[in-house]
Amino acid sequence: MALQIGDTAPSFVLPGTDGHQHAYGNADENATVVIFTCNHCPYAIAWEERLLDAGRYYAPHGVRFLAINPNDDTIKPADSFENMKIRHEENEWPFPYLRDESQKVARAYGALTTPDVFVFNSDNKLVYRGAPDSDYEDDVQAAVWMRAAIDAVLAGSTPQLAETDSVGCSIKWKA
Repeated sequence: MALQIGDTAPSFVLPGTDGHQHAYGNADENATVVIFTCNHCPYAIAWEERLLDAGRYYAPHGVRFLAINPNDDTIKPADSFENMKIRHEENEWPFPYLRDESQKVARAYGALTTPDVFVFNSDNKLVYRGAPDSDYEDDVQAAVWMRAAIDAVLAGSTPQLAETDSVGCSIKWKA
């Protein structure tokens, strides 16, 4: 079952490429963005810099970003934890890159693709779910749908656009 707008974010603790465990639940941030992504998907790669830019921009505003790779690396070896560490370091990610080896977190959220973006308000309620913007090939869009949702949360309002179709590669589920 996918999360619905207004649902509370499922809590989790996952290992990060930085060697630390990262938790989400009962957060005290102004907003939290959970992004299911991976190393191999051309859609995730195309949107990556826009997501990283948003993470850098919103960090001083009390917005936490958490990127999660749930893919089965026996299907896509590029998505191994070791390769995640390399990608995170080489691209100087401003937020943690977490491994969902069991895929329990992806299932709890109802993630479908990489990327699949979930924006939560300060009460950990889902306010936006879907693609970062309407066109992974158009850098000018700058993750406008996701940013509009974050801006609405920071302004104390509800995003005008709460849900869009997730666009990307399907999550590589374990048998």
